[in-house]
Amino acid sequence: MHRQKVDGQPAFVLHTYPFRETSLIVEVFSRDFGRVALLARGARRPRSALRGLMLAFQPLELSWAGKGELRTLMKAEWQGGQPLLTGKALFCGYYLNELLLDLLPREDAHTVLFAVYADTLRRFAEIPRESDIRRFERAFLKELGYGLSLEKDVDGLPIDPKGYYVYEIERGPVRLPEAGESSLSMIGKTLLDLAGDDFSDPKSLIEAKKLMRALMTHYMGGKGLESRKIFLELQEL
Repeated sequence: MHRQKVDGQPAFVLHTYPFRETSLIVEVFSRDFGRVALLARGARRPRSALRGLMLAFQPLELSWAGKGELRTLMKAEWQGGQPLLTGKALFCGYYLNELLLDLLPREDAHTVLFAVYADTLRRFAEIPRESDIRRFERAFLKELGYGLSLEKDVDGLPIDPKGYYVYEIERGPVRLPEAGESSLSMIGKTLLDLAGDDFSDPKSLIEAKKLMRALMTHYMGGKGLESRKIFLELQEL
């Protein structure tokens, strides 16, 4: 594998791990190279120029070099313009990062998802809304190749806003004669609202949350999310 050098790449820090006495391993989500692991040498030293830059949710421009799965961070510059996330917004950001760390393959570019992620962080900094999380989850599944079928049922018929459905993972909505009781059950209007990113109806927002939670649990192999556990410990969100 040849040595790769990347300059001026827009990126966000997803997570950092201490490495030896003074360094960090930094997991980043970059615009053109996807999720990349970088070695930030000496980043834990008190006077390191990198020490105050390796923060999650802040727009950075990174340069790195090397080969293999772990590259060496050469330079980092803060791009500004993104307020620090606090309170509920901070935990919402951690949730997004956990999804990216667990489900996004390494070095698989997703420029559209990168733009959606950056925009969602900006929205979180203003007022964190559940609707923003739902929009990100839908875009995320689409980018991973798990796009949702929301406007037609498994038989190819248009979704009836007043009809009852159960969403079968990997297949799509199946019409039911009456309301279902599982987390994958909903009325047709919820599916259509999710397709149009319209969460003005509280019922649609509640049912979409249940659907997305079930889908994420499925694609993560049943693994529980640490960010969700923290949510529940602090308050019911």
